[in-house]
Parts: sequence; C-alpha cells; structure tokens
Amino acid sequence: MKRALALNLLAGMWIYQRSFGDAAELLKRAVNEAERNSVVLAQTLLMLSFAQANSGDYDEALRNSVEALKHAEAVGVPVMISQALADWLILSALCGRGFDEASLRRALELEDPDLDLPVPFRANSAAAQVLSWAGRLDEARDHVEVLRRRCIERGADTDMLFVAVWSALIDVWRADFTAAAHTAADAVERAEQIGGDHGLIIALTVRGLVAAYTGNEHRARADATAAIEAANRFGAPLLAEWPRITLGLLDVSVGAYDQALAALGPLVSNFDSLSCMEIIKAGFIPDAVEAMIATGQLDRAEPMAAALETHGRRLDRTWMLAIGARCRAMLLAAKGDIGAAEAAVREAMAEHDRLPMPFERARTLLLVGQLQRRKRQKQVAAATLGEAMRIFQDLGAPFWVERARAEMQRTNVVPTRELELTPTERRVAELAASGFTNRDVATKLFVSTKTVEANLSQIYRKLGIRSRAELGRVMSQ
Repeated sequence: MKRALALNLLAGMWIYQRSFGDAAELLKRAVNEAERNSVVLAQTLLMLSFAQANSGDYDEALRNSVEALKHAEAVGVPVMISQALADWLILSALCGRGFDEASLRRALELEDPDLDLPVPFRANSAAAQVLSWAGRLDEARDHVEVLRRRCIERGADTDMLFVAVWSALIDVWRADFTAAAHTAADAVERAEQIGGDHGLIIALTVRGLVAAYTGNEHRARADATAAIEAANRFGAPLLAEWPRITLGLLDVSVGAYDQALAALGPLVSNFDSLSCMEIIKAGFIPDAVEAMIATGQLDRAEPMAAALETHGRRLDRTWMLAIGARCRAMLLAAKGDIGAAEAAVREAMAEHDRLPMPFERARTLLLVGQLQRRKRQKQVAAATLGEAMRIFQDLGAPFWVERARAEMQRTNVVPTRELELTPTERRVAELAASGFTNRDVATKLFVSTKTVEANLSQIYRKLGIRSRAELGRVMSQ
C-alpha cells in the first residue's frame, strides 16, 4: 500500500504538469499495489479516471470512475463519495449518456465546502459543466460563482484560471459577450502569470472565441492559431478542438465556407467515432453543416443533423434539438422542399424558447427570414430579418449584423418596419430626418430632450440603423 501511495504522489506531480499519459501509467501500477484498501483504491482510481479523461480516453475513464465510486461508497466517507460522483457525472455526459439529476444533487449535498480540494474535483465544478452542456446556463453560472468565491477565500490562483475559463465559456453561450471578454482577458493574464502551456492554450482559446463572435477577426485568428500550434507542440490534440471551432465559426460568419471546412477538418474526420453530442464536444457541428450545405455537400451534412436530432430526443437536450432542427431545415431547403424546411425551422424556434442562447436563436431566425423570402413573403421576411439583425446588434455580433442586413437587401423591401413605430416615434423620426436637432424636436413636440433621445434610440433599433444620416435615407424612401 505504501508503494501505491508513493505512485499516487508521483502521478499527482505528472497531473500538475499536465503529463496525463505518464500519470495514467503510474496510476495503473498504483491500482495493483493498493492491496484492496478501498480508501487508497478510490483515490487512485479517481486520479486515474481524471488522467484518462484528459487524454481523451473517455470510455476507460468512465469504467474507472464507476470503480472509484464503488470503493468510495464502501468506505462511506461523504467527501470522497462527492468527488467520485462529480467525476462520474462528467464522464457519463462525455460518453453520451447524459447525467443523473439525483446523483448531482447528492454530490452537492455531500461536498465539504471547507475542505481544500482542487476545483476540478469539486461537485460545483461538475454541476457547472454538465448543467451548461444541458443549456441550463443560469444555474451553471451560479455554481461557477460559488467556485469563484471559494477560490478567492483560499487564495487559489491556479484554480481561479479554471473558474475564469468556464465563466467565460458559459457567458459566450449566454451571448453576454461583454462579460465573456472581460473574463477571458483575466484568464489570459492569469495563465501568463502562472506559466506553462496548458493553461495558456485554454485561456487563448476562450479569448479567441469571444473575439470571433464580436467581430475582432485578427484577434480571433491569432489566438486560435497560437492555441492550436501550442497544443500540437504540447502533444495535446484535445486542446486544439475548440480553437478549431473558433476558426470554423469565424469563417462561416464571413461566408468563407471552404476555409471553414478546412479549419474543422480534424473534427469532421472524427465525427463517426463521436459518441457525445453535448455542446462541449459537438460545438463544431452547426458551422460544419452550414459550410457543407453551402458547398453542396449535403450527404456529408445529413448524418450530423441526424445525430443531433437523435441524441437530442434521447437526452432532451434543447441545444441539440434546436440546432438539429435548424440543420434539418437547411438541408431540406437546399433540396428545394421549402414547406418541410419551414416545419423543421418552426420546431427549432420552439426549442429556442427554452434555450437561453440568444445568438443561436437569432441565427435560426435568420434562416426563418431566408425561407420566407424564398416563398416571396417579402414584407414578412423583411420584418423577421430585421428582428434578427437587431438581436445581433444588441449582442454585439457585427459579422452577423451584416449577414442579416444583406439578406434584408435581397428582399427588395426597404427595412423601415415603420408599422412598428409608435405615433410619437414616427413623428420624432420624421422631424429628426428633416434636419431638426434634438432640442428643436423636443420644442415642437412639447417633450424633454431626453425623451427625444430615448425615442431615437428605440427608432434606431427598430429600423436597424445606427446614424441620423441613415434615418434620413430610410424615411425619405
């Protein structure tokens, strides 16, 4: 047993240095040396499971996680059971099996908040991850905040990097890009202070991802490329997955579909062996499908859409269901079946109603407008596309604002949406467009200047414009 403990200690050093393969080999030997001591076996198997998961061997990691949980239950130590449950919950989801709500609650109840454990082994960490993958982003963020407070109390700078990365990723999915940018910048700063490749790769990944959404193409490409190159040097292909997703999203955003498929190539090549459709592993699918359809590769896109639909129904995952239905609608539209495409996109919008991802909803809404335009419902299409454009504007996603604007121009309908202006807004718009200052408009309408400013802000949002010059052009038309 002493030899097992010594091997555990040495393996822990390898894990700290992110040499997960070496750590796993040591821990396999430690399992054989544990002499059926359930406490040591549970600890060893838990570390082995963690090392294997970080090497991408999820099936074997899950098997050892189950064994660790059995020994933890036999020992009956609450905090050990909590750790084993947390590990099992994450691996179960990564193996495509979802997660068990009752086990998650039990892991949280058994966790000892006062015990000094690394963040990855805490139940709140597991909760933040599996709940975010399930689209329950507000709950996930609450758990991240619990972790943040504990790290601050303990002065755990290394763990704060983990918290910053997950906080940024959850904010990206929530489309709170301002908060995500702030947290991602903090993650990069912490990673540079701590040193080492592993943390910096992940921090650059989230900063680049935020940049891709917010239109900073140079930053997004630089960070994603640097992360991929470092992951290759480090011998950690898993760490290159999300930087590739960043490049794929960026290329699709600007309509560079061939380039997107090149960036996503390794992920697409491994699709057949992908058992997990959770967003953390299958986040590349929406952009891969759109790029394939845009380049006429419908047969390649079909199984990806089908996988999202199948696993979404099995696990009741709103992200899978919403994106799967959108992908299906795009495929049907590409085949010319607009009626069936409309039915599929209606399913997608229904799922978006229970998915707090406004960027993805606006992206689906953009497709709705395209289908309406193809049915020559020009006024309705202009209204739908205008709504999508305003959402993208509010979120701060300029590439997608331009895509929506371009689709609106193709409707051959002036995107004024003036029927949505209230009588007061209409009069303010007419006077402002005629060249009157805000003070002049306020005087003529017997209101305050602040009221005029508030009305103009609302008018700009409704009309999808940004300046007084644009207002003059739109109103004259």
